[in-house]
Amino acid sequence: MEIIQEQLKRWGEVIVRTTSGQVFEFHLGDTTFDTARRVITFRGPDAEYVIDGDAIESFKMHWSHPEG
Repeated sequence: MEIIQEQLKRWGEVIVRTTSGQVFEFHLGDTTFDTARRVITFRGPDAEYVIDGDAIESFKMHWSHPEG
């Protein structure tokens, strides 16, 4: 969970896949990490989500804004 937080600060956006197969896009401004409770909270276009921070299977940088 901490590595995701670190990379989100570095990249500004990340796309994560949970162990259940769900895919979410995190943005720096609307994602919070509670390392004590091990949860990640973020706002999507349709809802506010709270997910298990240890259920992240993989993540990647969002390439919609490639560096030039």
